[in-house]
Amino acid sequence: MAKLDVNIANLHLKNPVLTASGTFGYGEEFSDFIDLNRLGGFIVKGTTLNHREGNPYPRMAETPSGMLNAVGLQNKGVDYFIDNIYPRIKDLDTHVIVNVSGATIDDYVAVCEKLASLDRINAIEVNISCPNVKQGGMAFGTTCSGASEVTKAVRKAFPKTLIIKLSPNVTSIVDIAKAVEAEGADSVSLINTLLGMAIDVERRRPYLSTITGGLSGPAVRPVAVRMVWQVAHAVNIPVIGLGGIMNGRDALEFLMAGAKAVEVGTANFIDPAVTVKIIDEINDYCYRHDIADINEIIGII
Repeated sequence: MAKLDVNIANLHLKNPVLTASGTFGYGEEFSDFIDLNRLGGFIVKGTTLNHREGNPYPRMAETPSGMLNAVGLQNKGVDYFIDNIYPRIKDLDTHVIVNVSGATIDDYVAVCEKLASLDRINAIEVNISCPNVKQGGMAFGTTCSGASEVTKAVRKAFPKTLIIKLSPNVTSIVDIAKAVEAEGADSVSLINTLLGMAIDVERRRPYLSTITGGLSGPAVRPVAVRMVWQVAHAVNIPVIGLGGIMNGRDALEFLMAGAKAVEVGTANFIDPAVTVKIIDEINDYCYRHDIADINEIIGII
């Protein structure tokens, strides 16, 4: 075995493979297919202050080399997670990372304060691509000022490892990354889904109830790799890469572009065991190329 462990700020991962929020449930759903303890960590579905039903159906649609989704952060709220989910997953021998979403700054802060009290939650991933109802629906993550405001607030509320998840639907993702770094983010993860749309021409209506949705899957990977490369060269904090990773070679692209770790998302819907296969494929690559430590090739591009 090659040495695959990496560090995301104070978070030590046994290998660089994580799961992307919203594609892995609470981890338990995949325990029949893989040993969760083999993962570097997994990121649970987006958690909000209060219960959310999500968007009306239909809210998923397959597209060439990808999929659109508009699930709408369906979850039962942070208190439900703390009381019912956390006790069942807290003793796993891997990192459990909670993805946090909110409509207002106060929402984000309230969720982060609650999670900060949990001993086995050593990191959170803050999704700043959610609608900001106080600014006419604009997402926090599409402006430097909005991204900075959220990061500054949650940094005060959560003293452990803080990862900020960035939106690609911006003019300059580098500027957003620099802005959250300046306000105390320990790491950034990118990319979130690209805004897309698909139309059923026979029925003459959009496939999604919300008309537009988030595009993920292999179709977005070249865009994601480019953005990861740009951000990794612009900030001094670790970058986590995601977007269309289907196998070990895809993951290695992100690592070579500068990502310290990767998140696997849409591929989980196709093969629920894909994450551990990717770990094995990265290890096989290191063996074939006589690489003793994965950090030797991180950021070589």
